[in-house]
Amino acid sequence: MRKRPVGQTSLNPVRALLLGLPISLFLGALLSDIAYYRTYELQWANFAAWLIAGALLLSGIFVAVALIDLFRRRPYGHPRLMFMLVAAMWILGFFNALVHARDGWASMPTGLILSVIVTLLALAAAWTGLFGTHRVEAS
Repeated sequence: MRKRPVGQTSLNPVRALLLGLPISLFLGALLSDIAYYRTYELQWANFAAWLIAGALLLSGIFVAVALIDLFRRRPYGHPRLMFMLVAAMWILGFFNALVHARDGWASMPTGLILSVIVTLLALAAAWTGLFGTHRVEAS
């Protein structure tokens, strides 16, 4: 039987999708917060709150995937770092949702600051997932 060479693989497409959707939603919420900060139009704050809710739903699924990777025999990438980043992203995103549930201008500037931090955590998790390869063993 011929053995496969030992090498490295790139990000799984399902993981890429599960990570890409919350990134775009958290980024959209950040942009909506910036628009609300500049225009005082309440609809931007409502839009940001809905984007954060969607991002929390999708990133919750990825938290479960990252938790499973912690206990796999051959984990993907850097499982501890990925889980810590995604869990911190979800927890701060949850607090961001609570801040955005406040009345209009009461969510500023805390909501904007939390949106920046959560978006940066999402990008850091994507960076770790994109460049965190795992070894494929020969069989």
